[in-house]
Amino acid sequence: MPVNSIEDIWAVICEECKKTISEFAFDCFFVKLKPVSLSGGEFYISCNDEYALGIIEQNYMELLKQSTKAVMGIDFEIKLVYEDDEEKIMKAEQFSDGLSFEDFFSFQNFIVGSTNRFAHAASLAVADNPNIIYNPLIIYGPSGVGKTHLMLAIKNHIRKKFPLKKIEYVRSEEFTNQLIKALQEGKLGLGTIDDFRNKYRNVDVLLLDDIHFIAGKEQTQEEFFNTFNTLLQNNKQIVVTLDRPPREVKTLDNRIRSRLESGLFADITTPDFETRVGIINTKAAQLGITLNENIVYYIAENIKSNTRQIEGVVKKLQALITIQNKLPTISIVQGFVRDIINDTKPEPIKVEKIISEVAKTYNVSESDILSNRRTASLVLARQVAMYIARETTDLSYKSIGESFGKDHTTVLYNVGKIEEFLKDKPYQKELVDDIIKNLRADNSEVNF
Repeated sequence: MPVNSIEDIWAVICEECKKTISEFAFDCFFVKLKPVSLSGGEFYISCNDEYALGIIEQNYMELLKQSTKAVMGIDFEIKLVYEDDEEKIMKAEQFSDGLSFEDFFSFQNFIVGSTNRFAHAASLAVADNPNIIYNPLIIYGPSGVGKTHLMLAIKNHIRKKFPLKKIEYVRSEEFTNQLIKALQEGKLGLGTIDDFRNKYRNVDVLLLDDIHFIAGKEQTQEEFFNTFNTLLQNNKQIVVTLDRPPREVKTLDNRIRSRLESGLFADITTPDFETRVGIINTKAAQLGITLNENIVYYIAENIKSNTRQIEGVVKKLQALITIQNKLPTISIVQGFVRDIINDTKPEPIKVEKIISEVAKTYNVSESDILSNRRTASLVLARQVAMYIARETTDLSYKSIGESFGKDHTTVLYNVGKIEEFLKDKPYQKELVDDIIKNLRADNSEVNF
Protein backbone atom coordinates (compact mmCIF):
# COMPACT_ATOMS: atom_id res chain seq x y z
CA MET A 1 0.00 0.00 0.00
CA PRO A 2 1.53 3.23 -1.09
CA VAL A 3 1.66 5.96 1.56
CA ASN A 4 1.37 9.19 -0.39
CA SER A 5 -1.68 10.77 1.25
CA ILE A 6 -3.16 11.36 4.67
CA GLU A 7 -5.59 8.50 4.05
CA ASP A 8 -2.70 6.09 3.50
CA ILE A 9 -1.01 7.29 6.69
CA TRP A 10 -4.27 6.83 8.60
CA ALA A 11 -4.63 3.26 7.32
CA VAL A 12 -1.19 2.40 8.72
CA ILE A 13 -2.02 4.10 12.04
CA CYS A 14 -5.22 2.05 12.27
CA GLU A 15 -3.24 -1.15 11.80
CA GLU A 16 -0.97 -0.01 14.64
CA CYS A 17 -4.01 0.63 16.89
CA LYS A 18 -5.41 -2.83 16.14
CA LYS A 19 -2.38 -4.35 17.84
CA THR A 20 -3.60 -2.93 21.15
CA ILE A 21 -7.40 -2.77 21.12
CA SER A 22 -9.98 -5.47 20.47
CA GLU A 23 -11.58 -5.94 17.08
CA PHE A 24 -14.96 -5.17 18.67
CA ALA A 25 -13.75 -1.80 20.01
CA PHE A 26 -12.18 -0.90 16.69
CA ASP A 27 -15.35 -1.75 14.74
CA CYS A 28 -17.54 0.16 17.21
CA PHE A 29 -15.56 3.36 17.40
CA PHE A 30 -12.46 3.68 15.22
CA VAL A 31 -14.22 2.95 11.93
CA LYS A 32 -16.15 6.17 12.46
CA LEU A 33 -12.97 8.24 12.39
CA LYS A 34 -11.54 9.99 9.35
CA PRO A 35 -8.23 11.89 9.02
CA VAL A 36 -8.59 15.57 8.17
CA SER A 37 -5.30 17.41 8.59
CA LEU A 38 -1.72 16.51 9.50
CA SER A 39 0.40 19.63 9.89
CA GLY A 40 2.09 21.90 12.37
CA GLY A 41 2.54 19.09 14.87
CA GLU A 42 -1.25 18.59 15.07
CA PHE A 43 -3.28 15.68 13.71
CA TYR A 44 -6.97 16.52 13.25
CA ILE A 45 -9.33 13.54 13.08
CA SER A 46 -13.07 13.88 12.51
CA CYS A 47 -15.83 11.60 13.77
CA ASN A 48 -19.39 11.29 12.41
CA ASP A 49 -20.80 10.01 15.72
CA GLU A 50 -20.80 12.21 18.82
CA TYR A 51 -21.16 9.24 21.17
CA ALA A 52 -18.18 7.44 19.60
CA LEU A 53 -16.21 10.68 19.70
CA GLY A 54 -16.82 10.96 23.46
CA ILE A 55 -15.76 7.36 24.09
CA ILE A 56 -12.52 7.84 22.15
CA GLU A 57 -11.75 11.11 23.92
CA GLN A 58 -12.17 9.39 27.29
CA ASN A 59 -10.36 6.14 26.57
CA TYR A 60 -8.22 6.10 23.45
CA MET A 61 -6.44 9.43 23.01
CA GLU A 62 -3.11 8.11 24.29
CA LEU A 63 -3.38 5.08 22.01
CA LEU A 64 -3.95 7.36 19.00
CA LYS A 65 -1.00 9.51 19.99
CA GLN A 66 1.38 6.58 20.49
CA SER A 67 0.24 4.82 17.30
CA THR A 68 0.73 8.01 15.30
CA LYS A 69 4.23 8.43 16.73
CA ALA A 70 5.03 4.78 15.96
CA VAL A 71 4.10 5.34 12.32
CA MET A 72 5.38 8.89 11.81
CA GLY A 73 8.41 8.78 14.08
CA ILE A 74 7.56 12.07 15.83
CA ASP A 75 4.98 13.31 18.34
CA PHE A 76 1.72 14.79 17.10
CA GLU A 77 -1.02 16.34 19.22
CA ILE A 78 -4.28 14.54 18.46
CA LYS A 79 -7.27 16.80 17.84
CA LEU A 80 -10.69 15.09 17.65
CA VAL A 81 -13.49 17.09 16.03
CA TYR A 82 -17.08 16.43 15.06
CA GLU A 83 -17.52 15.94 11.31
CA ASP A 84 -19.32 19.27 10.84
CA ASP A 85 -16.08 21.08 11.74
CA GLU A 86 -14.00 19.23 9.15
CA GLU A 87 -14.42 21.76 6.35
CA LYS A 88 -13.35 24.63 8.62
CA ILE A 89 -10.16 22.77 9.53
CA MET A 90 -9.27 21.99 5.92
CA LYS A 91 -9.74 25.64 4.96
CA ALA A 92 -7.62 26.76 7.89
CA GLU A 93 -4.89 24.34 6.84
CA GLN A 94 -4.56 26.10 3.49
CA PHE A 95 -3.28 29.19 5.32
CA SER A 96 -1.22 27.34 7.92
CA ASP A 97 2.53 27.63 8.20
CA GLY A 98 2.70 24.22 9.89
CA LEU A 99 4.65 21.26 8.58
CA SER A 100 3.06 18.51 6.53
CA PHE A 101 4.19 14.89 6.24
CA GLU A 102 6.23 15.74 3.12
CA ASP A 103 8.12 18.49 4.93
CA PHE A 104 10.11 16.03 7.04
CA PHE A 105 12.16 14.83 4.07
CA SER A 106 15.47 16.67 3.77
CA PHE A 107 19.03 16.19 2.56
CA GLN A 108 20.12 16.20 6.20
CA ASN A 109 18.14 13.08 7.11
CA PHE A 110 18.95 11.21 3.89
CA ILE A 111 21.65 8.60 4.55
CA VAL A 112 24.32 8.81 1.86
CA GLY A 113 26.20 5.67 0.80
CA SER A 114 28.00 4.24 -2.20
CA THR A 115 24.75 3.26 -3.93
CA ASN A 116 23.11 6.70 -3.80
CA ARG A 117 25.96 9.22 -3.47
CA PHE A 118 25.75 10.49 -7.05
CA ALA A 119 21.95 10.84 -6.95
CA HIS A 120 22.22 12.72 -3.67
CA ALA A 121 24.90 15.10 -5.02
CA ALA A 122 22.95 15.74 -8.24
CA SER A 123 19.74 16.39 -6.31
CA LEU A 124 21.46 18.83 -3.97
CA ALA A 125 23.05 20.63 -6.92
CA VAL A 126 19.64 21.05 -8.55
CA ALA A 127 18.09 22.24 -5.28
CA ASP A 128 20.85 24.84 -4.85
CA ASN A 129 20.63 26.07 -8.44
CA PRO A 130 17.32 25.09 -10.07
CA ASN A 131 17.23 25.25 -13.90
CA ILE A 132 20.93 26.13 -14.03
CA ILE A 133 22.88 22.91 -13.39
CA TYR A 134 21.00 19.80 -14.54
CA ASN A 135 17.68 20.03 -16.31
CA PRO A 136 15.86 17.72 -16.44
CA LEU A 137 17.10 15.52 -13.59
CA ILE A 138 16.03 11.88 -13.83
CA ILE A 139 16.34 9.70 -10.72
CA TYR A 140 15.63 6.01 -11.17
CA GLY A 141 15.84 2.82 -9.13
CA PRO A 142 13.70 0.10 -7.53
CA SER A 143 11.03 0.73 -4.92
CA GLY A 144 12.13 1.63 -1.41
CA VAL A 145 15.62 3.04 -2.09
CA GLY A 146 14.92 6.75 -1.49
CA LYS A 147 13.88 8.31 -4.81
CA THR A 148 10.87 10.08 -3.34
CA HIS A 149 12.91 11.17 -0.31
CA LEU A 150 15.37 12.95 -2.62
CA MET A 151 12.59 14.48 -4.68
CA LEU A 152 10.86 15.89 -1.58
CA ALA A 153 14.22 17.04 -0.22
CA ILE A 154 14.68 19.04 -3.44
CA LYS A 155 11.23 20.54 -3.00
CA ASN A 156 11.79 21.51 0.63
CA HIS A 157 15.30 22.87 0.02
CA ILE A 158 14.16 25.08 -2.88
CA ARG A 159 11.14 26.30 -0.93
CA LYS A 160 13.41 27.36 1.93
CA LYS A 161 16.19 28.88 -0.20
CA PHE A 162 13.93 30.44 -2.86
CA PRO A 163 10.62 31.17 -1.09
CA LEU A 164 9.16 33.01 -4.10
CA LYS A 165 9.55 30.10 -6.50
CA LYS A 166 6.41 28.18 -7.36
CA ILE A 167 6.86 24.43 -6.90
CA GLU A 168 4.56 21.52 -7.79
CA TYR A 169 5.18 17.98 -6.59
CA VAL A 170 2.80 15.29 -7.88
CA ARG A 171 2.75 11.55 -8.39
CA SER A 172 2.14 10.54 -12.00
CA GLU A 173 -0.99 8.62 -11.09
CA GLU A 174 -2.46 11.73 -9.48
CA PHE A 175 -1.36 13.81 -12.50
CA THR A 176 -3.35 11.40 -14.70
CA ASN A 177 -6.38 11.45 -12.40
CA GLN A 178 -6.41 15.25 -12.35
CA LEU A 179 -6.20 15.36 -16.13
CA ILE A 180 -9.10 12.92 -16.46
CA LYS A 181 -11.23 15.02 -14.11
CA ALA A 182 -10.35 18.17 -16.00
CA LEU A 183 -11.28 16.57 -19.34
CA GLN A 184 -14.32 14.51 -18.37
CA GLU A 185 -15.85 16.61 -15.63
CA GLY A 186 -14.68 20.01 -16.78
CA LYS A 187 -13.17 20.73 -13.39
CA LEU A 188 -10.14 20.07 -11.28
CA GLY A 189 -11.67 21.15 -8.03
CA LEU A 190 -10.82 24.57 -9.46
CA GLY A 191 -11.97 24.63 -13.06
CA THR A 192 -11.31 23.30 -16.56
CA ILE A 193 -8.48 21.85 -18.62
CA ASP A 194 -7.09 25.40 -18.86
CA ASP A 195 -6.79 25.46 -15.07
CA PHE A 196 -4.97 22.13 -15.20
CA ARG A 197 -2.50 23.46 -17.74
CA ASN A 198 -2.00 26.70 -15.86
CA LYS A 199 -1.32 24.75 -12.68
CA TYR A 200 1.58 22.78 -14.17
CA ARG A 201 2.91 25.06 -16.91
CA ASN A 202 3.28 28.18 -14.80
CA VAL A 203 5.61 26.77 -12.16
CA ASP A 204 9.30 27.29 -11.53
CA VAL A 205 9.90 23.68 -10.50
CA LEU A 206 7.91 20.56 -11.49
CA LEU A 207 8.59 17.34 -9.59
CA LEU A 208 6.85 14.34 -11.15
CA ASP A 209 7.15 11.09 -9.20
CA ASP A 210 6.90 7.62 -10.80
CA ILE A 211 6.69 8.83 -14.39
CA HIS A 212 6.56 5.21 -15.61
CA PHE A 213 2.86 5.27 -14.66
CA ILE A 214 2.02 7.56 -17.60
CA ALA A 215 3.51 5.12 -20.13
CA GLY A 216 0.91 3.94 -22.61
CA LYS A 217 -1.60 6.60 -21.58
CA GLU A 218 -1.63 8.60 -24.79
CA GLN A 219 -3.54 11.66 -23.63
CA THR A 220 -1.56 11.93 -20.38
CA GLN A 221 1.73 11.58 -22.26
CA GLU A 222 0.66 14.23 -24.76
CA GLU A 223 -0.23 16.61 -21.94
CA PHE A 224 3.02 15.92 -20.11
CA PHE A 225 5.07 16.33 -23.30
CA ASN A 226 3.58 19.77 -23.94
CA THR A 227 4.01 20.75 -20.29
CA PHE A 228 7.60 19.49 -20.39
CA ASN A 229 8.37 21.55 -23.51
CA THR A 230 6.75 24.68 -22.10
CA LEU A 231 8.76 24.49 -18.88
CA LEU A 232 12.09 23.76 -20.61
CA GLN A 233 11.58 26.62 -23.06
CA ASN A 234 11.00 28.92 -20.10
CA ASN A 235 14.10 27.62 -18.27
CA LYS A 236 12.07 25.97 -15.50
CA GLN A 237 13.40 23.00 -13.53
CA ILE A 238 12.00 19.50 -14.06
CA VAL A 239 12.75 16.45 -11.90
CA VAL A 240 11.23 13.01 -12.53
CA THR A 241 11.61 9.58 -10.96
CA LEU A 242 11.16 6.11 -12.45
CA ASP A 243 11.55 2.57 -11.19
CA ARG A 244 13.75 1.67 -14.20
CA PRO A 245 15.71 3.44 -16.95
CA PRO A 246 13.42 5.21 -19.48
CA ARG A 247 14.64 2.94 -22.30
CA GLU A 248 13.13 -0.02 -20.43
CA VAL A 249 9.67 1.59 -20.25
CA LYS A 250 8.70 0.32 -23.67
CA THR A 251 5.49 2.30 -24.13
CA LEU A 252 6.89 5.64 -22.98
CA ASP A 253 6.39 8.11 -25.83
CA ASN A 254 9.58 8.39 -27.92
CA ARG A 255 9.37 12.19 -27.77
CA ILE A 256 9.33 12.11 -23.96
CA ARG A 257 12.15 9.57 -23.87
CA SER A 258 14.18 11.81 -26.20
CA ARG A 259 13.62 14.86 -23.98
CA LEU A 260 14.61 12.90 -20.89
CA GLU A 261 17.80 11.67 -22.54
CA SER A 262 18.96 15.29 -22.81
CA GLY A 263 19.06 15.51 -19.01
CA LEU A 264 21.13 14.00 -16.21
CA PHE A 265 20.47 10.40 -15.15
CA ALA A 266 21.12 9.42 -11.54
CA ASP A 267 20.43 5.85 -10.51
CA ILE A 268 19.98 4.49 -6.98
CA THR A 269 20.47 0.82 -6.22
CA THR A 270 19.71 -1.14 -3.06
CA PRO A 271 21.73 0.17 -0.08
CA ASP A 272 24.95 -1.58 0.95
CA PHE A 273 25.58 -2.86 4.49
CA GLU A 274 27.22 0.34 5.75
CA THR A 275 24.38 2.48 4.42
CA ARG A 276 21.80 0.19 6.02
CA VAL A 277 23.61 0.51 9.36
CA GLY A 278 23.54 4.29 8.96
CA ILE A 279 19.82 4.25 8.19
CA ILE A 280 19.09 2.17 11.30
CA ASN A 281 21.15 4.36 13.63
CA THR A 282 19.73 7.59 12.20
CA LYS A 283 16.14 6.39 12.44
CA ALA A 284 16.71 5.18 16.00
CA ALA A 285 18.13 8.60 16.95
CA GLN A 286 15.13 10.33 15.38
CA LEU A 287 12.84 8.14 17.49
CA GLY A 288 14.82 8.85 20.64
CA ILE A 289 16.26 5.39 21.22
CA THR A 290 19.70 3.79 21.15
CA LEU A 291 20.15 0.27 19.80
CA ASN A 292 22.83 -2.25 20.69
CA GLU A 293 25.39 -2.69 17.91
CA ASN A 294 24.61 -6.42 17.57
CA ILE A 295 20.94 -5.63 17.02
CA VAL A 296 21.79 -2.96 14.44
CA TYR A 297 24.04 -5.38 12.56
CA TYR A 298 21.44 -8.16 12.66
CA ILE A 299 18.79 -5.91 11.10
CA ALA A 300 21.24 -4.64 8.46
CA GLU A 301 22.32 -8.16 7.55
CA ASN A 302 18.79 -9.52 7.21
CA ILE A 303 16.91 -6.70 5.49
CA LYS A 304 18.89 -5.81 2.40
CA SER A 305 16.72 -4.36 -0.31
CA ASN A 306 14.09 -2.04 1.12
CA THR A 307 14.76 0.86 3.48
CA ARG A 308 11.07 1.01 4.38
CA GLN A 309 11.28 -2.42 5.94
CA ILE A 310 14.35 -1.33 7.90
CA GLU A 311 12.51 1.70 9.25
CA GLY A 312 9.51 -0.48 10.07
CA VAL A 313 11.62 -2.71 12.33
CA VAL A 314 13.14 0.30 14.09
CA LYS A 315 9.68 1.76 14.73
CA LYS A 316 8.59 -1.54 16.29
CA LEU A 317 11.64 -1.48 18.55
CA GLN A 318 10.87 2.10 19.55
CA ALA A 319 7.35 1.04 20.56
CA LEU A 320 8.76 -1.89 22.53
CA ILE A 321 11.17 0.34 24.43
CA THR A 322 8.96 3.38 25.06
CA ILE A 323 5.49 1.88 25.35
CA GLN A 324 6.17 -1.55 26.85
CA ASN A 325 9.33 -0.48 28.69
CA LYS A 326 11.24 -3.56 27.48
CA LEU A 327 14.78 -3.95 26.22
CA PRO A 328 15.04 -5.64 22.81
CA THR A 329 16.89 -8.93 22.47
CA ILE A 330 18.11 -10.68 19.35
CA SER A 331 15.23 -13.18 19.55
CA ILE A 332 12.71 -10.33 19.71
CA VAL A 333 14.38 -8.59 16.76
CA GLN A 334 14.31 -11.84 14.79
CA GLY A 335 10.56 -11.96 15.27
CA PHE A 336 10.18 -8.30 14.26
CA VAL A 337 12.22 -8.88 11.11
CA ARG A 338 10.04 -11.86 10.14
CA ASP A 339 6.88 -9.88 10.89
CA ILE A 340 7.89 -6.78 8.96
CA ILE A 341 8.88 -8.78 5.91
CA ASN A 342 5.54 -10.59 6.00
CA ASP A 343 3.65 -7.35 6.69
CA THR A 344 5.23 -5.58 3.74
CA LYS A 345 4.72 -8.34 1.21
CA PRO A 346 2.52 -6.99 -1.56
CA GLU A 347 -1.17 -7.54 -1.06
CA PRO A 348 -2.93 -9.34 -3.89
CA ILE A 349 -3.63 -7.03 -6.82
CA LYS A 350 -7.33 -6.22 -6.87
CA VAL A 351 -9.44 -6.50 -10.00
CA GLU A 352 -10.80 -3.01 -9.31
CA LYS A 353 -7.26 -1.62 -9.54
CA ILE A 354 -6.65 -3.52 -12.78
CA ILE A 355 -9.83 -2.12 -14.32
CA SER A 356 -8.88 1.40 -13.21
CA GLU A 357 -5.37 1.17 -14.72
CA VAL A 358 -6.64 -0.32 -17.99
CA ALA A 359 -9.36 2.34 -18.24
CA LYS A 360 -6.79 5.14 -17.92
CA THR A 361 -4.45 3.50 -20.42
CA TYR A 362 -7.12 2.87 -23.07
CA ASN A 363 -8.92 6.17 -22.40
CA VAL A 364 -12.27 4.62 -21.51
CA SER A 365 -14.30 4.68 -18.30
CA GLU A 366 -14.34 1.91 -15.72
CA SER A 367 -18.12 1.67 -16.01
CA ASP A 368 -17.79 1.11 -19.77
CA ILE A 369 -15.39 -1.80 -19.18
CA LEU A 370 -17.96 -3.35 -16.84
CA SER A 371 -20.84 -2.69 -19.24
CA ASN A 372 -22.15 -4.82 -22.10
CA ARG A 373 -21.25 -2.27 -24.77
CA ARG A 374 -19.45 -3.83 -27.73
CA THR A 375 -17.50 -1.05 -29.48
CA ALA A 376 -14.06 -2.21 -30.62
CA SER A 377 -12.14 -0.04 -28.14
CA LEU A 378 -14.25 -1.22 -25.20
CA VAL A 379 -14.03 -4.88 -26.19
CA LEU A 380 -10.22 -4.62 -26.36
CA ALA A 381 -9.97 -2.84 -22.99
CA ARG A 382 -12.32 -5.37 -21.38
CA GLN A 383 -10.36 -8.32 -22.77
CA VAL A 384 -7.05 -6.80 -21.66
CA ALA A 385 -8.39 -6.25 -18.14
CA MET A 386 -9.52 -9.89 -17.92
CA TYR A 387 -6.19 -11.09 -19.29
CA ILE A 388 -4.21 -9.01 -16.78
CA ALA A 389 -6.43 -10.22 -13.94
CA ARG A 390 -5.60 -13.78 -14.94
CA GLU A 391 -1.87 -12.97 -15.20
CA THR A 392 -1.47 -11.04 -11.94
CA THR A 393 -3.91 -12.68 -9.52
CA ASP A 394 -4.64 -16.17 -8.25
CA LEU A 395 -8.34 -15.77 -9.01
CA SER A 396 -10.16 -18.46 -10.95
CA TYR A 397 -11.91 -17.73 -14.23
CA LYS A 398 -15.18 -17.87 -12.32
CA SER A 399 -14.05 -15.31 -9.74
CA ILE A 400 -12.71 -12.98 -12.42
CA GLY A 401 -15.97 -13.31 -14.29
CA GLU A 402 -17.94 -12.32 -11.20
CA SER A 403 -15.91 -9.11 -10.97
CA PHE A 404 -16.89 -8.24 -14.54
CA GLY A 405 -20.46 -9.52 -14.34
CA LYS A 406 -19.64 -12.32 -16.79
CA ASP A 407 -19.50 -16.10 -16.60
CA HIS A 408 -16.24 -18.06 -16.57
CA THR A 409 -16.55 -19.17 -20.20
CA THR A 410 -16.62 -15.51 -21.32
CA VAL A 411 -13.43 -14.82 -19.37
CA LEU A 412 -11.77 -17.94 -20.78
CA TYR A 413 -12.71 -16.87 -24.31
CA ASN A 414 -11.49 -13.26 -23.85
CA VAL A 415 -8.19 -14.30 -22.27
CA GLY A 416 -7.57 -16.65 -25.20
CA LYS A 417 -8.40 -13.90 -27.69
CA ILE A 418 -5.89 -11.50 -26.11
CA GLU A 419 -3.17 -14.16 -25.94
CA GLU A 420 -3.60 -14.71 -29.68
CA PHE A 421 -3.92 -10.96 -30.38
CA LEU A 422 -0.66 -10.11 -28.60
CA LYS A 423 1.42 -12.64 -30.53
CA ASP A 424 1.88 -10.37 -33.56
CA LYS A 425 1.22 -6.98 -31.95
CA PRO A 426 4.54 -5.98 -30.34
CA TYR A 427 3.42 -2.51 -29.27
CA GLN A 428 0.23 -3.83 -27.69
CA LYS A 429 2.26 -6.54 -25.94
CA GLU A 430 4.63 -3.90 -24.55
CA LEU A 431 1.64 -1.80 -23.47
CA VAL A 432 0.09 -4.70 -21.55
CA ASP A 433 3.48 -5.63 -20.04
CA ASP A 434 3.96 -2.05 -18.81
CA ILE A 435 0.50 -2.04 -17.22
CA ILE A 436 1.40 -5.25 -15.38
CA LYS A 437 4.78 -3.83 -14.26
CA ASN A 438 3.11 -0.67 -12.98
CA LEU A 439 0.46 -2.61 -11.09
CA ARG A 440 3.08 -4.77 -9.41
CA ALA A 441 5.33 -1.79 -8.64
CA ASP A 442 2.46 0.21 -7.17
CA ASN A 443 1.34 -2.77 -5.11
CA SER A 444 4.80 -3.33 -3.63
CA GLU A 445 5.12 0.20 -2.20
CA VAL A 446 4.41 0.61 1.49
CA ASN A 447 5.44 4.16 2.29
CA PHE A 448 8.07 6.75 1.46
